[in-house]
Amino acid sequence: MPNIKSSAKRVEITRMRTLRNTRIKSALKTTIRKFEEALKQADPEDAGIKLRKAVVAIDKAVTKGVLHKNAASRKKSRLSKRFNKIQG
Repeated sequence: MPNIKSSAKRVEITRMRTLRNTRIKSALKTTIRKFEEALKQADPEDAGIKLRKAVVAIDKAVTKGVLHKNAASRKKSRLSKRFNKIQG
């Protein structure tokens, strides 16, 4: 544990940010997983809804600083590509 008050505060802030980032990443992975499960069911209607939710979650992760914008763009592109394959 740090002896200096400001260092102790930085440790606490880092811990809180890590928890926040972990929650956001976990929620993001969950929405992506649900989309992938909808793809396996081959239900374009449900998959389309889940894709939109996944894209929103990805965009939120970018605004929160958890995900880089280029990584988000790549993820959205790959998900859309997979969705378009079952679309027809």
